Amino acid sequence: MAQLLEGKPIAEKIKEEIKQKVLALSARPVLASVMVGENAGAEAYAKSQAKTAQALGIEYQFSKLAQETSESQLIEFIQKLNADKSVNGIIVQMPLPAQIDYKKISQFILPEKDIEGMHPQNIGKILFGKAKLIPCTANAAMELINATGIDLYGKEVVVVGHSEIVGKPLSLLLLDKFATLTVCHIGTSRAGKLEEHVRKAEVLIVAVGKAGLIKGEWIKEGAIVIDVGINRIGDKIVGDVEFEEAQKRAAFITPVPGGVGPLTVTMLMRNLVEAATLQRDTQ
Repeated sequence: MAQLLEGKPIAEKIKEEIKQKVLALSARPVLASVMVGENAGAEAYAKSQAKTAQALGIEYQFSKLAQETSESQLIEFIQKLNADKSVNGIIVQMPLPAQIDYKKISQFILPEKDIEGMHPQNIGKILFGKAKLIPCTANAAMELINATGIDLYGKEVVVVGHSEIVGKPLSLLLLDKFATLTVCHIGTSRAGKLEEHVRKAEVLIVAVGKAGLIKGEWIKEGAIVIDVGINRIGDKIVGDVEFEEAQKRAAFITPVPGGVGPLTVTMLMRNLVEAATLQRDTQ
């Protein structure tokens, strides 16, 4: 029976480190959060950010713009935050209304204030192993893997999902640890080869958003399973992996909820303090 890899204990440990770094700064770091329009999920995430920020001594400034805000108006708002020297980090809450392209918006946040780590300059730094601001969910997955004590060098690691926020940056982070990496996506599935790749994984990370995509019986004995997926089935939240069956075979597995989720906001706050420190050191 697999050992549960819970995010909360790891998050609590990292929060203590963040608190010490906040105290070492000459001023309270400031996180500017921007939301456009109405979305219950985004509002819940923003409230979670505000609560965590308060507990860590971080100032959280929340701005809500109208649903009809244009792309150019949002860019103008971001540029004001870029110019505000008191603001250390900026996050634009997802999802955005249809008229706004997030990929375009992320390029207008100054790289040194991009606490989601999604600016092309920050993504590029991952490629060279020099990243300071790393995409939060990808970084959370790495923290969970590290918590198992495994040495990734040469291990067969399979990532299912190749999104910009998880799969792609995570792949670069894993390659930096000399993992033997396979990345699967919809093309792999349509070719009928997903099961074949998953079965060989010593470490499996799944970030697709499709309940039960990975069958429990596919999991290699003694594998580490990091399930990033969050899916609502009736009144239950489940991951992308068939948990009960997978738990019988894996050595470690993340629960959903309770695995990656509690760590993601903590990674955001760690990035903010890193950004504030970098800004202080370059002034």
